[in-house]
Amino acid sequence: MITKLTQQAIELLHQLIETPSFSSEEDKTATLIENWFIKNEIPFTRENNNIWAYNKYFDASKQTILLNSHHDTVKPNGNYTNDPFKAFVEDGKLFGLGSNDAGGCLVSLIATFTYLYAKADLKYNIVIVASAEEESSGPLGLKSVLKYLKNVEFGIIGEPTLMQLAVAEKGLLVLDVSVKGTASHAAHPNEDNAIYNAIKVIQWFKTYEFEKSSSTLGNVKMTVTQINAGKQHNVVPASCNLVIDIRVNDKYRNKEILEVIDKELSQFAEIKPRSLHLGSSSIPIAHPIVQSGIALGRSTYGSPTLSDQSVLSCPSLKLGPGDSTRSHSADEFIYIEEIKEGIALYIKILEGIL
Repeated sequence: MITKLTQQAIELLHQLIETPSFSSEEDKTATLIENWFIKNEIPFTRENNNIWAYNKYFDASKQTILLNSHHDTVKPNGNYTNDPFKAFVEDGKLFGLGSNDAGGCLVSLIATFTYLYAKADLKYNIVIVASAEEESSGPLGLKSVLKYLKNVEFGIIGEPTLMQLAVAEKGLLVLDVSVKGTASHAAHPNEDNAIYNAIKVIQWFKTYEFEKSSSTLGNVKMTVTQINAGKQHNVVPASCNLVIDIRVNDKYRNKEILEVIDKELSQFAEIKPRSLHLGSSSIPIAHPIVQSGIALGRSTYGSPTLSDQSVLSCPSLKLGPGDSTRSHSADEFIYIEEIKEGIALYIKILEGIL
């Protein structure tokens, strides 16, 4: 059965690749996923472009395991040499947009869920969610359906980790920072140049270190990623605007990070967070699902990249076939063998606690 499901999962991935599904435009890939459940006689629910289903013998007295991955993609970058919407296999690699991030993970989890769907007397219930709008952190993605999910004890989020156990994930805090000055003609003296004023703010973000370091995620990392000021060469601008990308470890809440920055810099700049909800996430090493993976030779690590883990309040593990370094790259691909290994390992890890 596993061999048959694996082949069907690879075929589904071909179809997903060849069906454009940018964030908020995933309706056609949602229909493909619906067709999988219909074909396998599994009842499901769809809201917007999110689809979810429970195991056949759902028991309200039991806790639930959430299996989740997303079917939206980013737009292809300009360096593609292949057609991003043409799925083809070459040298054992399945090429196409979304193959690695996160189509391989999604179809592997769908196959795993289908394999376990009709098994009786499981220790946990299982719910799978094929979600939308992950790449854009949109309002109609996983977060919008959490209210419908019952008794979720922990989650497995399908993202490419080479099937190693990402037991923690950094959160994301993006700040818009405006440093003020006095506008003037460039020919006249001006001791209040917004660009010069911004230098000390940029330097602070470059050098400041938050005290608490994480054993899995390391330090909080702050990076100035955008700067914009001025309209023409002979006018000193009244403001210099910065964008700051902050990757938050599991020792801090995003709100705490913002409070420190406000205290240090509010006298020099206006600071506005784009959101505070994309927090860090983790699962204890001692958790049974992590121990089940370790028993199968999997290693643990902390992930610097953001996923839908950020919207969960329960413990969660990031785990999936593929390599994160291929995500959003030109000529994206996943190895066919990675999908085969992914399905087999998902099943074995879950069977270790079920």
